[in-house]
Amino acid sequence: MRTQLKTIGLIVLGLGLVLSLGFNNFAMASEVKKIAVVDVNKIVASSNQVKALKEEQEKKMQDLQKWLTTVREDVAKQKTKEGKEKLIAKYDETFAKKQEAIKKNYAEKLMAIDKNISGVIAKEAQAQGYDIVLSKGIVLYGGDDITSEIEKHIK
Repeated sequence: MRTQLKTIGLIVLGLGLVLSLGFNNFAMASEVKKIAVVDVNKIVASSNQVKALKEEQEKKMQDLQKWLTTVREDVAKQKTKEGKEKLIAKYDETFAKKQEAIKKNYAEKLMAIDKNISGVIAKEAQAQGYDIVLSKGIVLYGGDDITSEIEKHIK
């Protein structure tokens, strides 16, 4: 019984020592970080690159719509059901390729814009000495809002 008490006492003492050292290290390692927040939605909405991409995408969709109108007219001109089916199959394949190309191009350009915006945010944050930058949408309280400084570099 006595040896069990000694063992339990040593375990409690060991745990206390480990915890106190752990908390001490945590307290020493937790230096104050300079935190910035950025309203990413506002940055994206005011970006000329994003606006230009949206306009380009709208034009491509209008062109695709015009092409579809021509396709419908061509199909309507076919006299036989068999001719219509062949033409529809041909145009379906062409439409799928065109649509995929538009989506791929849009995604590539959007990724490039995102990379550019992220780079500007990182560069500006480093220039101002910030350690951490968070999206304003996820922060309830705190942090210095550097959105206006980022907007100046994005436009």
